[in-house]
Amino acid sequence: MMKNIQRFGSAMIVPVLLFPFFGIVVGLATLFKNEAIFGSLADPDHLWYQVWTLIENGGWTIFNQMPLIFLIGLPISLAKKAAARACLAAFVSYVVFNYYVNSILEIWGPALGVDFTAEVGGTSGLTYIAGIKTLDTSIIGAIVISGIVVWLHNRYYEKRLPEAVGIFQGTPYVVMVAFFLMLPLALLTSFFWPMVQDSILSLQGFMKSAGTLGVWIFLFLERILIPTGLHHFIYTPFQYGPAVVQEGITAYWIQNLGTFAQTTEPLKEVFPQAGFLLHGNSKMFAAPGIALAIYATAKPENRKKVGALLLAATLTSVFAGITEPLEFTFLFIAPYLFAIHAVLAATMGATMYALGVVGNMGGGLIEIATTNWVPLFSNHWSMYLIQFAVGLSFTAIYFFLFRFLILRFNIPLPGRDSKSNETKLYTKKDYQAKKAGDTAATSDVQTYKNDYERQADHFLQLLGGKENISEVTNCATRLRVSVHDTGKLKSEAEFKEAGAHGLVVNGTNIQIIVGLSVSQVRDYFEELSGR
Repeated sequence: MMKNIQRFGSAMIVPVLLFPFFGIVVGLATLFKNEAIFGSLADPDHLWYQVWTLIENGGWTIFNQMPLIFLIGLPISLAKKAAARACLAAFVSYVVFNYYVNSILEIWGPALGVDFTAEVGGTSGLTYIAGIKTLDTSIIGAIVISGIVVWLHNRYYEKRLPEAVGIFQGTPYVVMVAFFLMLPLALLTSFFWPMVQDSILSLQGFMKSAGTLGVWIFLFLERILIPTGLHHFIYTPFQYGPAVVQEGITAYWIQNLGTFAQTTEPLKEVFPQAGFLLHGNSKMFAAPGIALAIYATAKPENRKKVGALLLAATLTSVFAGITEPLEFTFLFIAPYLFAIHAVLAATMGATMYALGVVGNMGGGLIEIATTNWVPLFSNHWSMYLIQFAVGLSFTAIYFFLFRFLILRFNIPLPGRDSKSNETKLYTKKDYQAKKAGDTAATSDVQTYKNDYERQADHFLQLLGGKENISEVTNCATRLRVSVHDTGKLKSEAEFKEAGAHGLVVNGTNIQIIVGLSVSQVRDYFEELSGR
């Protein structure tokens, strides 16, 4: 069960990775159309304004089509084979499902308590999907349909039919089964989903009333669940789904940037729900404090090498919002440090919220700047001064507390013990230099196309070879592999020598912390392993 949940969590990352870029595009377009900053250029009749309106409309692609993006994105990781065909089957089945819902509500809408003649949007609970007027099940409906179709695909894609009907094998057979399954599912949705929509409205009121404590709990769970890979289930319904607002906090925030930029009212009063998207602050402000503590406690002769490694990991966290390269340097050596980190991160975000800070701040500095600071600074600069004051205060708290704990308990973090291979982290140059001088390492005699293929090959050998591989997938930074025999698995130190940031072993489910290049490494890994 845990394996399947983790696999689903990693699949959620595939569409989510598209959001930062499109959010930046919309943020920049909103900025360049701001009359307070660009004056007459921001006149709707000016070419400048019109060009940026054109670009902004392109930037809305992801936010306006989120159900379809998640629907098509999930099979890429969930399908065990022929992922592209699974995407096609999911799309066709989802369209069939929505045509069924459309017909049911046209015929029996009043009996089901749905006014199907109402305009889409607002509180009607209706929307358009691929041009079909239907119930707005948001990304939840898309995820459910996609999951069902992927299950059908994995089960029936290779089913052999009699020769006479062999033309229906494969994807056609999967779609045929789904065609009939979508009908009862559409009936159940048409009956129960309006009730769910009413409950979501009630949930919004509850979350608003939860206040600072609710924000603290959300931020704590988002961070503490990172080692399990289940943190996606905490923030995704809030950030991209209907847990607080129907279209997700990120989409709602960006849709209303123009309004937020013009108002002089405190944004916490205008949109208090945005307090649930403050987890990016721990990526910006916690990472430097942790890195400085590790650097300060390293032995003097190791600081230059450790500093180079920490600088790259810190910049990745601060600018891109990817924290695992830094967090996994201490997570498995001293897990209580990570627990303290989760408490501090939640406390920092809750403190900011209590002092009036809200916004679309779930990513790194680039995303936060373009969708918060730059377009909103003129009327809300005082809120961002509070954000930096609290954030930098916690940077200092992180530094002094982590430094104290590392020294007090002699935690063997990188650079603390030059004789320990278990805690030494290698840069790519260190790894290549070591392998070049190792005459016994015959695998390096091989010529590789690039570093991705080299790394994939070494990971494959450290996992026991291609015969030991059962399944392969990935999330934003981790290569997730299921193996047949864990006895063939090599040590974490050897994985680190091969360029990994860390290793998580949960039974036969292995997570290799690769970093942002995990997608490229996975491509070569699958090619080498024959998956």
